[in-house]
Amino acid sequence: MNGLLIDDDEVYARILQRSLQRRGLQVRIAHDAASALALVEAQAPEFALVDLKIGASSGLDLIAPLRAARADMQIVLVTGYASVATAVEAIKRGADNYLPKPVTAEALLRALNDEPAAEEVDTMTPLSRLEWEHIQQAMLACDGNISAAARLLGMHRRSLQRKLAKRPGPERIDREL
Repeated sequence: MNGLLIDDDEVYARILQRSLQRRGLQVRIAHDAASALALVEAQAPEFALVDLKIGASSGLDLIAPLRAARADMQIVLVTGYASVATAVEAIKRGADNYLPKPVTAEALLRALNDEPAAEEVDTMTPLSRLEWEHIQQAMLACDGNISAAARLLGMHRRSLQRKLAKRPGPERIDREL
């Protein structure tokens, strides 16, 4: 399989590229939207791994041109800013899958092969995570305008800024032995 990794983090992209190549995939790297589209024009890959934030642009805007270049291309959006709102938007725009960073090569391979995640545990989503996702949805609806999002959420702008500075930590899973 040949693919394209579109990510502005050069170190992360190289590490992920090497990891995928060890597993038999051929992966080219683009660090911005323009070079990604140029690589796709030269040879449309079978899959594309697209970062949500590519410098000043959005990976969401690349989904349509990638899909136009090759209708059967698998498009996986990967992001360090995962939220339900951006996941829904990515799927609406035509992405096949959505994964939070840091993502492993195994998780990407499972996503490309339409396999379920390695271990899915039925737990409730922590309240801090739900709040974070709700805030991200409001920010998306207001095009990133903090003042407008604060009005939409019915809170003071400074309070929203403090909440945005705190990202929810990894979720703890309690298991019965």
